[in-house]
Amino acid sequence: MKALIISADLFEDSELKTPYEYLLKIGISVDIASLKKGTIIGKHGFSADVTMILDEVDPKQYDILILPGGKAPASIRKEPKALEIARYIFEHNKLVAAICHGPQILISAGLMKGRVATGYKSIEQELRDAGAIYHDMEVVTDGNLITSRQPSDLNAFMKSIKQYLYNEATKK
Repeated sequence: MKALIISADLFEDSELKTPYEYLLKIGISVDIASLKKGTIIGKHGFSADVTMILDEVDPKQYDILILPGGKAPASIRKEPKALEIARYIFEHNKLVAAICHGPQILISAGLMKGRVATGYKSIEQELRDAGAIYHDMEVVTDGNLITSRQPSDLNAFMKSIKQYLYNEATKK
């Protein structure tokens, strides 16, 4: 199993670090894709090494997509390749987990119509305008989509990711 995290500078540190470390701990290979090679730096100073730039990503290689929040989604959502990757993974019914402002990438990719979701309070109207059914809850799971609102919801977010992965593993 392989996971992809898409992010850029000014991501919310814990929203990238927590899923990244958990997935590695359970033996899932994780790549971090961004707009540039090198290192990306979070809002609070956490740094993450970029495995590849977006143009190098082959979405067929991944089973999980993680979209951390912070200010990074504002730049990521402008990149056609990021939207193409999100669409491929989403439409192939693989896990897409987005937290905070992360769902903005899914909005730009046109994937939220009719989906039940949450996100940071400031993007509630944008989610509704994109056709999502918004719930102000710490985590919302709708099929292969898991969304959360903010760093304080990370425990619930990770619990839902763990449950989803456990359910998928027991199906095989």
